[in-house]
Formats: sequence, C-alpha cells, structure tokens
Amino acid sequence: MSENEGARADRRTRRKTDRRVLRTRDRLGDALVELIQEKPFDSISVQDVLDRAGVARSTFYQHYSDKEDLFLSDADEFLESMSTVLSRCAPDSARVAPVRELFAHVAEARRLYDALVESGMIHDFMELAEAHFARGIKLRLAELSRSSAIPAAQRDAAARALAGALLSLLKWWIDDGLRLQPELLDELYHRMVWSGVGVAGKIL
Repeated sequence: MSENEGARADRRTRRKTDRRVLRTRDRLGDALVELIQEKPFDSISVQDVLDRAGVARSTFYQHYSDKEDLFLSDADEFLESMSTVLSRCAPDSARVAPVRELFAHVAEARRLYDALVESGMIHDFMELAEAHFARGIKLRLAELSRSSAIPAAQRDAAARALAGALLSLLKWWIDDGLRLQPELLDELYHRMVWSGVGVAGKIL
C-alpha cells in the first residue's frame, strides 16, 4: 500500500469512528432527555441512561464524567447548532437570532422544558443558552451590513443584551401559555432590534 493509500484508509477509518462516536453520543443524549421527562433528574442514575440507550458503562465514561456532564454536553451541542443556524442556513436573512425556530422547538419540547424547571437544571441550560446566543448574535451583527451602525467594539455588549432579551421573551412566552405564534414573536423581536440601532453607532 502506498503512503497516499494509507493516508486515505486512515481518514476513512477516522470518519467511521467519528460517526460511531456521534451515534453513541446521540443515543445517550436522547436517552437522558426521555428520562428527564419521565422522572426527577436527581432520581436518574447513569445505569438508567445506559439501559435506555443500550450503551456499555465503559463507553459512557469514555465520553462523560456523570449524567450532569452528559446533559450539559448534549445541551451545548443543541444550542451551538440553534444559535448559528442563520449564519449557516439563511445568510441573506436580516434576522440576528432564530427566534421562530427556537420558539417552535421549545413548543414541541414543552414537557422537557417543564421537567428542566422542576429539576432545577433550567438555570444551567439558560446560562449556557445566553452564552451561545450572544456569540451567534455577535456573528450575525458582523455579517449584516444593516448593523454597520454598531461599532465592532460595541458588538459584544449589544449581542449580550440582545441574547438576554431573547431569553426573557422566551420565558414570558412560556409563562403566558405559548399563545402567540413564533413567527409573530420573531417579527416583534426584530422590530425592536432594528429600531434600537440608532445613528452614530449608539444603541438607543
């Protein structure tokens, strides 16, 4: 086997291994999410997750230290994907945050949200969410010519404020019984975003 053929074989092996790792992580994450909706988080054991996912204990500990680590890792992957979806899939959109996509997902996963509130895990989730959406919004502000009024030095602060507003709106919407459509809230949020960008780069 030539050196080039060997390198290609190594890459194929790594891709297969990577796919197996991703499938295992997905199974573990899905199992924990299902269990969180069935019983209190504190009462869920690692063995419960392993039994539900059909994964060996040794495999679990190759990836995670405990169930909290699994939860936060799974949440981190979801939030990374959600917070950057506009940059990846709708670069020409004038939106800075995927409000309707996020709200629609939360509506579908309402039982999970309620379970996270009951378990106390919602605080960790929201803290992680604010960090992810702040980064995603900062990226969008840098990408959109419409936000050029905001100096680069102020984008961190603007993005953090807009991420906080997004999550505050989400909490209000849930507490209000999810009555308004995600599309309407997306429009409202972005009207506030763009009306708040004033002249001379100031956020009004």
